[in-house]
Amino acid sequence: MPHIAVIGAGITGVTTAYALLERGFDVTVLESQRYAAMETSFANGGQLSASNAEVWNHWSTLFKGVKWMMRNDAPLLMNPRPTWHKYSWLAEFVSNIMRYRDNTVETTRLAIAARQHLFSIAERENIDFDHVRRGILHIYWDKASFDHAAKVNAMLTEGGLDRRAVTAEEVKSIEPTLHGAFHGGFYTPSDSTGDIHKFTSGLAKACQRRGARFLFDARVTDIGRNGAFRIGYATGEGAAHQVEADGVVVCAGTASRQIAAMLGDRVNIYPVKGYSITVHLDDERSQASAPWVSLLDDRAKIVTSRLGPGRFRVAGTAEFNGMNRDIRHDRVKPLVDWTRMLFPEVDTNRVVPWAGLRPMMPNMMPRVGRGRQPGVFYNTGHGHLGWTLSAATAQMVTDTIAGEMAADRAIAA
Repeated sequence: MPHIAVIGAGITGVTTAYALLERGFDVTVLESQRYAAMETSFANGGQLSASNAEVWNHWSTLFKGVKWMMRNDAPLLMNPRPTWHKYSWLAEFVSNIMRYRDNTVETTRLAIAARQHLFSIAERENIDFDHVRRGILHIYWDKASFDHAAKVNAMLTEGGLDRRAVTAEEVKSIEPTLHGAFHGGFYTPSDSTGDIHKFTSGLAKACQRRGARFLFDARVTDIGRNGAFRIGYATGEGAAHQVEADGVVVCAGTASRQIAAMLGDRVNIYPVKGYSITVHLDDERSQASAPWVSLLDDRAKIVTSRLGPGRFRVAGTAEFNGMNRDIRHDRVKPLVDWTRMLFPEVDTNRVVPWAGLRPMMPNMMPRVGRGRQPGVFYNTGHGHLGWTLSAATAQMVTDTIAGEMAADRAIAA
């Protein structure tokens, strides 16, 4: 069978490697970090959320971004310093506003399709990833935001999602630990949560058991071709190496733009920083006072996940600031304050902050499929929904690879 090189060992790269192995391909995964799932797939919000499929290409997003530009604690923050990459990306973002409805519906369908793939993989490979299947509850503080959510809900249900409006009283009955005067909410019982790092790490080990070769500390430096692809990479010690492959799949998150340029493709991914805190629930009162139902607060743009009895993940914010991974106190503090406000009995004495870069395409849709050259493929640019969509897009790109490789063999015969 053909040998495929997968660049990137985050959630999209590892699910792609697994799908390829199931089809009988030989697989090598190149990862710049020392382990799998050490960048965007390390500590995200944890939601497997078809209910969060609304794309961001809407005029209200731009208006909020301008309004919040001078607030360091704003849910959406943009560094106004001009760069060609940032402003060309924003121009494409605006041009895709006309696709807002269609892309939201399509993302919903893709998220629903991804669920069964991911659940089946976890069961087949016996991966424990703190999976909680208690649904996702969106909460709204005022009528205006609730009414907008109702319009979004029509698109999500058109995409096949079972999601219903709930009253303020029902919000409290669905998640009794919540404190706040809410106008209402929307509840999606079929959504769930889990630890992306535990899942991706476990799946990487399953891929190795199935014969995949993982090259860690391997930063791709160049890609050439003379029949086979020759992928040059540097290790942590600075030594130069090379691996040959019949095909290449780029699943490299925010690095995908640079790697695509090596292959003659333009993949206009921008790194949108998000933050999370992991609250360690070290006492019985905290464990009893933290929610098990996953939440999305529309006003604060914050999501939560319960990761087993002892951890509570709170995540959010979007920061347009280039390849900046700094963890800023003024961006972490709103997450801690929100936790204390809505869950006052939870002890926030031991909180671990994290920041990661979401790889976002201007249309908020992942880039999945062929590149310009034969043998080049992409499964990247999933933005804030990599955890939610990756199991489906891995199958999609593998279908494309299998079809092209079969056609090549038929021609050669």
